[in-house]
Amino acid sequence: MTASFEREKKGDATGPLANIPRKLYYKIGEVSEITRLTAHVLRYWEKEFPQLNPKKTASGHRLYREKDIQAALTIKGLLYDKKFTIKGARGFLQHNNNPAAAAPAALQGEWVGRLHERLVQLGEILKRRPPF
Repeated sequence: MTASFEREKKGDATGPLANIPRKLYYKIGEVSEITRLTAHVLRYWEKEFPQLNPKKTASGHRLYREKDIQAALTIKGLLYDKKFTIKGARGFLQHNNNPAAAAPAALQGEWVGRLHERLVQLGEILKRRPPF
């Protein structure tokens, strides 16, 4: 890691952002290092996911906030860990409205809970149907 990331963090954050210096904006190279994603992947995801929307300077440089970094980590979790397609991840994030609030590990529990609810509903429907 670069020297800027070896400095002690300021504040008392926890999770994936806990070991990075706290500041208002991060450059794309810093975000790439934090998320372990290449810059071209981050730029591509900006086009695919409206939740990932860094500010741009007059010269076109991207300035990411912590919420953008958290959104990138959430998207990464959905695509790489949970094996969502881009379309599926986009739909999941639109349905849940706030990707920055949901950590990738928590997404699985929510998904399992919804699946369980649907299966219970399906079981009730099947109980009411007469046998063939």
